[in-house]
Amino acid sequence: MLQGHQSWVFERKPVLLGTATVVGPFEGQGPLADDFDIIHGDLSVGQQSWEKAERTLLEEAVKLAIENAGLTKDQVQFYVGGDLTNQIISNSFAARSLSIPYLGVFGACSTSMESLALAAQLVDSGAARYVVAGTCSHNATAEKQYRYPTEYGSQKPPTAQFTVTGAGAAVVADKGEGPAVTRATIGRVVDMGIKDPFNLGAAMAPAAVDTIEAHLRDFRIEPGYYDVIATGDLSGVGHPLAKDLFRRHGIPIDQTHFTDCGLLIYDFEKQKVQAGASGCGCSAVVTYGHLLKRMRRGEIRRMLIVATGALLSPISYQQGESIPCIAHAVAIEAE
Repeated sequence: MLQGHQSWVFERKPVLLGTATVVGPFEGQGPLADDFDIIHGDLSVGQQSWEKAERTLLEEAVKLAIENAGLTKDQVQFYVGGDLTNQIISNSFAARSLSIPYLGVFGACSTSMESLALAAQLVDSGAARYVVAGTCSHNATAEKQYRYPTEYGSQKPPTAQFTVTGAGAAVVADKGEGPAVTRATIGRVVDMGIKDPFNLGAAMAPAAVDTIEAHLRDFRIEPGYYDVIATGDLSGVGHPLAKDLFRRHGIPIDQTHFTDCGLLIYDFEKQKVQAGASGCGCSAVVTYGHLLKRMRRGEIRRMLIVATGALLSPISYQQGESIPCIAHAVAIEAE
């Protein structure tokens, strides 16, 4: 049901019946390694190309999420997903092998929460009983498409981010045991004129702030309502900028634990990741892995995940366009 100007409240409280996370070797060396279901030892995942490897990560995550939900894929009505590769081929080709009715979406790195919000809406409206939301990214595919070929070995500025190799999936159900998806706020496109693809944290920060403020306004709540508010991919540059914007706007973000998935997944002292993590898989694996495990342990009762995306393409960058950004927020609460 519509709440305020750009938010949904899910009256039936769809349940996260099963989730799964699959990551690459670099993510498996980080501080959240114990919170992932599968860690691959090499980037190729036994495939002949990076793109095929990314697709394999996603297929594994979706199949495992369905298994963890105690279902078979024949019981799932829809799969909603997207990724960063051209024409979201990782999801479209995975959907071919999964053979689940498929809705492809693109929100760049905000796709994790865009897909989850849409899945919850389908279930809450009665249009489906079981829907899978999923997304993925691969460091080598993203580097090749948006920046330079991996083999080129170019130096990167300190503002650059490191794309996560990983996939996350969640089964949203109309009933069952698990955390509930209670609210969502659909973001607006915000473009502050930044053109540097190596400074996406700064480009995305205003969109994250805009969506969080809209969420608080639409539901008439304070940040302290949530134990955790986690943005997706702002990392070391964008996250401090977002905190500064909240202070300027008079939003008491310090009421809650305000963090970022891109700051959590890697060890900044041991792993060379410049400003931190990014990629569709970043917020997906941190949320469906680390944060949900904390919720199941009783450490978190309510959290708001605000996945952020930079909606640029190689064509728009080459034509000198600035970077439009977006953020989608989804609230997850313990049973």
